[in-house]
Amino acid sequence: MISICKTVLICGLVLYMGTIIFFNDFECPSSYLFSSFKFTTFPPNSQTTLSNDAKTNNATNISHLVFGILGSEKAWHNRKPYIESWWRSNITRGYLFLDVPPKDDLLPWSINSPPYKISDNVPKLVEETKHVDSRVLRMVHGIMEVFREEHEGVRWVIMGDDDSIFFVDNMVDILAQYDHTKYFYIGGHSEFILSNYLFSFNQAFGGAGIILSYPMARAFAKNIMSCLKRYSHLKSADRTTKICIADIGVNLSPLQGIHQIDLHGDLTGFLSSHPKSLLMSLHHLDMVEPIFPSMDRSQSVFHLQNAAKYDQSRMLQQTICHKRSSNWTFSVSWGYSAHIYEKIMPRSWIQNPIETFLPWGETPNPPRFMFDTRNFSLDPCEAPHLFFFNSIEKTPRNEIHTMYTRAWPRAIGACLSNGNYSAEYVSEIHVYSSATKRIEIDRCECCDIIHEDGSKEARIKYRECKLDEIIA
Repeated sequence: MISICKTVLICGLVLYMGTIIFFNDFECPSSYLFSSFKFTTFPPNSQTTLSNDAKTNNATNISHLVFGILGSEKAWHNRKPYIESWWRSNITRGYLFLDVPPKDDLLPWSINSPPYKISDNVPKLVEETKHVDSRVLRMVHGIMEVFREEHEGVRWVIMGDDDSIFFVDNMVDILAQYDHTKYFYIGGHSEFILSNYLFSFNQAFGGAGIILSYPMARAFAKNIMSCLKRYSHLKSADRTTKICIADIGVNLSPLQGIHQIDLHGDLTGFLSSHPKSLLMSLHHLDMVEPIFPSMDRSQSVFHLQNAAKYDQSRMLQQTICHKRSSNWTFSVSWGYSAHIYEKIMPRSWIQNPIETFLPWGETPNPPRFMFDTRNFSLDPCEAPHLFFFNSIEKTPRNEIHTMYTRAWPRAIGACLSNGNYSAEYVSEIHVYSSATKRIEIDRCECCDIIHEDGSKEARIKYRECKLDEIIA
């Protein structure tokens, strides 16, 4: 009898120990042993250690972005409106890094500006790294300074200059499509082909925004001093950043909606033919004419951002449609401009920006730009009637109504092709678009035109294109 009891006891102990070992191998908490035997399975080659964000599947939002804006006390007096046009106090995270403390009319500090910090001791850093260019060192070292200030909940570190404007909602929507736990270095190329040739075609031009995922920013910050010492001879901050990141083993992920604006002069042709990508930033606004006629630069950026408050997903998105009874072609750059051509024009041609702008530097021969262009023309069959964004409102039908008014009389006569009509008398274009955002864009929207002969107003109603619809 005693031997039987011993046998049962031993078997029970073996079974108990086996159960503990079995569940410990699955790293299962002891509380699960007597509750549920459900186990999470992972795809092959996936990481089995998930962050809290991954476990809860939280979508990226504005609180996950931290901005580092590099500026100078002297320039901030004039550039403050650029940043304040898009910065949201107590919502946007980040800092303006100044070279010296603010003074005079900058104090008291505006609540509509980012909180400021003073950059680290640059002369001391120059002495330590033997760097040949203190300005370059300050800009590159600034990435580490931003990373040092913010950690909790940060997924993306975004660097930019104080003469740029950002479209933060679009940034959030785009970055939400990336895995922020991986290494990412995101940015845009220069529009000027020679800049890319001289510096790198695999480089983010940083004034318009360099975007680093948190792990990428962490690795960069950890190695910043050794990198500045290795490349102390370089006189370009963007190139230095690119090379430091390449040493970590990461290449550029380029985005079309990040615009360095390495251009001069009249930017209207460029902004009126935006690529089919969400607009993320515009840089070098000091170097071009005000983007709206009869407005200065400050007024222009606030006016553009006023449209962005209603729908960033359509900002500058080009929609082209035709009114064949009049032989007219309409091209709308949402939130910015509208054009009427007195001829049925192919989309492939209208998509090319009109060269109203000049290249960044002297180039004796083409190519000058990183995109196709078309020449400015005074041919009445090719030159558009120009209209610019005037006002915006949301309608009771859950549509967004934008209105564009004529900039000036075209005054070059009418297109004389058979069946064409002059559009000189049209003074307003009213555009109606859905209030629903368009984030994942596989094709442009289509539109229907309503215009009675002789009317000063034309109405355009956006809609999704029909299956296989040809809109040439």
